[in-house]
Amino acid sequence: MAAASHAQTGVAAAAESDGETARPLVPVAVGVLLRADGCFLLASRPADKPYAGYWEFPGGKIEPGETVLQALERELQEELDIHALRASFWRSCVVNYPHARVELLFCKVTDWQGQMRPCEGQDIAWQQLPVAVAPVLPGTFPVLQWLAQERRHDGPTHLEPTPST
Repeated sequence: MAAASHAQTGVAAAAESDGETARPLVPVAVGVLLRADGCFLLASRPADKPYAGYWEFPGGKIEPGETVLQALERELQEELDIHALRASFWRSCVVNYPHARVELLFCKVTDWQGQMRPCEGQDIAWQQLPVAVAPVLPGTFPVLQWLAQERRHDGPTHLEPTPST
């Protein structure tokens, strides 16, 4: 896999001024799997996790001693039974959830090996903008906006679920 820049350790250098710096920051490696046709992969969160059923990019916590790319490789193997062949750090952001404060370290993955399958009871779906699956996890919104900027997509990045009557 390609080398990551500052994200090798999974530690953010950005300062925060929102008063949340007292909460521990949990580094998370996230894979933005991209196909040649421009589609990207989203997965639903399993029933036993916070925000069960919400859609997100696959990934998980970086374990002590792991680099971002090592954690990403482990998570993609555990969640999707694939090995990343071409991955590189892209961008990061910090998201404050009620249950955790996370630094999401997004890596673009453009080549992988193996027959992709959901291994943790999650659903998976290849998407384009605007994303048709819902609900979307809040930490996913920045990536959708970044992809929209790169692709010069001016419309919505996701569709809001319609309330049932």
